[in-house]
Amino acid sequence: MPDTEHVDSVDSTIIDLLVQDGRRTVTEIAEQVSLSPSAVKRRIDRLERVGVIAGYTVVLDHGKLGSSFEAFVELRFSGDVKVEMITMAATSVTEVLEVFTVAGDPDALVRVRVSGVQHLRDVIDRLRRSGPVIGTKTLMVLGAWRRDGRA
Repeated sequence: MPDTEHVDSVDSTIIDLLVQDGRRTVTEIAEQVSLSPSAVKRRIDRLERVGVIAGYTVVLDHGKLGSSFEAFVELRFSGDVKVEMITMAATSVTEVLEVFTVAGDPDALVRVRVSGVQHLRDVIDRLRRSGPVIGTKTLMVLGAWRRDGRA
């Protein structure tokens, strides 16, 4: 079986441990999965090589950075606008975190992070001017849940 298709229960445990803490040492992981550190290192290297582990990241406390509010902005575009145009228009606004182009109404759902209501208003204004936008609807995030435990 090729490397890309074979992720066993030990690999899954290693992945779970790294998702919880990407800075966890190979020795700590080895203790959890009852393998030698070198065996764990080989498994991690293989998971990286085949693309199962695509990278590592830092989890920020956005409140401490002054941008603790998130919102979703629905964007409606005029006429028959290409997906690339929608994405390009939305990503021109620096506060945009993600753009989801969707089937149906609206044309896109955009996740933004802002410092407050006035900042959100400014971001919405810039989104409206970013392309042939004919309408927006904003949903302020009150709370969030993620399967990986991060909020």
